[in-house]
Amino acid sequence: MLYSFAIAGPIAYFCSIHFYMNIPRSSFPRIVIIGGGFGGISLAKKLSKQEVQVVLLDKHNYHTFQPLLYQVSTGGLEPDSIAYPIRKVLKDYPNFFFRLACVSEVRPTEKEVVTDIGKLSFDYLVIATGSETNFYGNTAIENNGMSMKTVPEALNLRSLILENFEQALLTDDLHERDALMNFVIVGGGPTGVELAGALAEIKKGILPKDYPDLDTRRAQINIVQSSDRLLDAMSEKASKKAEDFLESLGVQIWKDTRVTNYDGKHVTTDTDVSFTSATLVWAAGVKGACIEGINGKELLARGNRMKVNEFHQVHGFDTIFAIGDVAAMATEKWSDGHPMMAQPAIQQGKNLGDNLVRLLKNKPLKPFVYKDKGSMATVGRNKAVVDLENVKFQGIFAWFVWMFIHLFFLIGFRNRMVVFVNWVYNYVRFDREARLIIRPFKKDYKQYKA
Repeated sequence: MLYSFAIAGPIAYFCSIHFYMNIPRSSFPRIVIIGGGFGGISLAKKLSKQEVQVVLLDKHNYHTFQPLLYQVSTGGLEPDSIAYPIRKVLKDYPNFFFRLACVSEVRPTEKEVVTDIGKLSFDYLVIATGSETNFYGNTAIENNGMSMKTVPEALNLRSLILENFEQALLTDDLHERDALMNFVIVGGGPTGVELAGALAEIKKGILPKDYPDLDTRRAQINIVQSSDRLLDAMSEKASKKAEDFLESLGVQIWKDTRVTNYDGKHVTTDTDVSFTSATLVWAAGVKGACIEGINGKELLARGNRMKVNEFHQVHGFDTIFAIGDVAAMATEKWSDGHPMMAQPAIQQGKNLGDNLVRLLKNKPLKPFVYKDKGSMATVGRNKAVVDLENVKFQGIFAWFVWMFIHLFFLIGFRNRMVVFVNWVYNYVRFDREARLIIRPFKKDYKQYKA
């Protein structure tokens, strides 16, 4: 699920002044981790007391709690409440080093990684780069739509949503105004469902107060799902209940419909359904964020994920491992790899930490066994669905369980308190105070005129 890495330019090959990135030489084996997401952080913590040198590389200096990105994009939370400095997470760990870097290539033969700040050798390499948005080769949607995989993307979406309503106030063209207030969310998974529910609550409780001189009742929220039900990875009961919740909030659901094109104004599908919209949010799929050097076809499984064995070793390599969204460990139950969610990444990070210690002590490795703790999604205030192994429930109790679990897995006491206080305030006041255009997202609004 977590980070993509930009391809660095030729400068990455000539950064001799950053020889080994100023990482001191050590008698301990060097384990390089690429990615500070759930898997990378989990692994680093597991190795904290071992006699190894750990170097973590990431293009951001913070860990992002991605399940709550949709709340940033809809003004429910500020980004600093779901992001946490990587250095602070691991500040007390001996022999730990962090470098802010974009990894462009892995050279297995030389046992080194190439980044935009130089090269770094490794004894063991762990790829935990997560996932990135998968547009399935549709460049029109990629260029004109919005995605929500990172904090900057969530802030862009927040700005665009608010700017649309500001612009709607300024036009007398009814078609243009409707397009600016029409939102199309492609993908009926947890991200799409949660975003649609949040937008529907904004329409109901906030827009009429913020824009009394605008007929916000004309605002539309649409979910377009290619399969025959929402949340198709969850139980049918959860799917049906989520659909009922969304419809009660006024969300329009279009099933068995695939979006084929978006030019910035018109959304076309493979059916007779079409939309005129200024905002299309793509939540219809992700793919593994692979790195040059170990991304050959023979190494990749479905979804651009690296093939790994039960010990997390990348196919064909003994000292290169992959965990989390970027890794595809085929099992009898999960033929295409484990779900691209936080829990598999966290569990894989812990298991790999144990296995690296076993490897250094010449002990047999322990195969990974995923403990499925269930799945859940929230649709809005007092509305959520939860599927656990032996029980499934929906409604207000599921909503409280969803909140507790997400608070528990947030990193940092301050973040937990800030999010909790925000949730209580938003619940009592029915408000979202973070609806701020801090960094405007520029779009040519003239193109929306019919």
